[in-house]
Amino acid sequence: MYDVILVGTDGSGSANRAVVHALELAERYGAELHGIFVVNTARYAEPALGSVELVTHEIEEAGGGFLDDIEKRAEDLDVEFFRRCCHGRPHVEIVRHADEVDADVIVLGYQGQSHSQRETIGSTADRVVRTAGRPTLIV
Repeated sequence: MYDVILVGTDGSGSANRAVVHALELAERYGAELHGIFVVNTARYAEPALGSVELVTHEIEEAGGGFLDDIEKRAEDLDVEFFRRCCHGRPHVEIVRHADEVDADVIVLGYQGQSHSQRETIGSTADRVVRTAGRPTLIV
């Protein structure tokens, strides 16, 4: 059913639940798993030099750590894992990467780190669902 699964992460509890679900799907179907972390340049402008550059670097480091965690968990399950850390608008980069790898499904958390209203879907998840043109599973 699935050969290629893409999971987006921002380290939030919701994203972690999506990662668990994506890992289970990849293991069940023998699919390759792609993980993506996007430094949100709408929130953090592309750096020149200075404090913004430091913040961006810290965010990249955190994202790399989230992807490291997925990679370790994938290895434990004998799931082939590919990672991507990039800059841009999260929903645009997630959809772009799904197109590049021809993902059969995108798995995302219901809400991300920056979402403050518990009863509504996060903006990234909402935008990916509306623009992906492929199955998207919101966990």
